[in-house]
Amino acid sequence: MRVVLADDHALVRAGLRKLLESMPDISVVGEAGDGLALLALVEELKPSLVLMDIAMPGLNGLEATARLVKAIPGIRVMILSMHQSEEYVRRALRHGAVAYLLKDSAPMELELAMTAVMRGETYLSPAVSKGVFDDYVHRLREDDQPSEQLTPRQREVLQLIAEGLSTKDIARRLNLSVKTVETHRTTLMRQLDVHEVTGLVRHAMKLGLVSI
Repeated sequence: MRVVLADDHALVRAGLRKLLESMPDISVVGEAGDGLALLALVEELKPSLVLMDIAMPGLNGLEATARLVKAIPGIRVMILSMHQSEEYVRRALRHGAVAYLLKDSAPMELELAMTAVMRGETYLSPAVSKGVFDDYVHRLREDDQPSEQLTPRQREVLQLIAEGLSTKDIARRLNLSVKTVETHRTTLMRQLDVHEVTGLVRHAMKLGLVSI
């Protein structure tokens, strides 16, 4: 299994690489420190599995998962996160992840998760698995909430706003005009029924686009 690692902490990536390369039939072929760099790296290397954190600058792990699963049929994504809440797990599954592992898990659990994924199964850390699948199925049967109706570009702009970037910085980062970014901001406020930037930040946290 060819694996790409994505985490914004170099020491975490180094530790994961050492653990993974001690396992049979696994090869770490690349590393990325943010979501956008990850997309480019996966396009170049065509790995079979991506192991990534949720909280990454520029493009978070949940949005990166959705884009990868849509763009590359058959790719598998495992989330490795400090977040234990069912909301994060539910969103990870909904975006296409096949495994969700907590960062405080024992190395043996990482090996169990990798083995399950290699067999084509889904794996959740025991600490987050209780009740998650029932909640997931129930929510999938409900109508989409307004937050689920945001476009990928809107979620991308929302994350960058919540990260504190100015309108000009966002325009430069996404290769858009300042006017287009301002339009996205206005549309987001109207669609999410918020009237100030702090409201957008709170909503981005709720969606898991940024962490507290």
